[in-house]
Amino acid sequence: MSSIFMVYTMSSIASVFFITAGMFLTMSILGYVTRLDLTKLGSLLFMALIGLLIASVVNIFLGSEMLYWIVSYAGVIIFTGLAAFDTQKIKQMFIQYGSADEMGNKIALFGALTLYLDFINLFLFLLRILGDRR
Repeated sequence: MSSIFMVYTMSSIASVFFITAGMFLTMSILGYVTRLDLTKLGSLLFMALIGLLIASVVNIFLGSEMLYWIVSYAGVIIFTGLAAFDTQKIKQMFIQYGSADEMGNKIALFGALTLYLDFINLFLFLLRILGDRR
């Protein structure tokens, strides 16, 4: 993560961080309060994530600028949706298992790691799109 400070300007890192925080907060609140079941969406997003990883590896060898931008925009869409899905999934796990025992602690750790990864990946993809390089 420290290499982004060498590649991007400090002002673009700060502005993209606040944009990411706003998007993540909005989608987490949406995932928490919505009555819609996001399970099917989560399955589709996970399959799209696997496709994104494959496209990223292929683009390492191809070096296509068009594929780079497609992967970047797709990454933003996928991780924005995953933020809402993961928030709803964590809420359902807490309702089912409770938070009083050891299982609640494990759910909290798993949920924190999942949401952290969603946030970091969303931030990195937005930085690829909106960041000003040095």
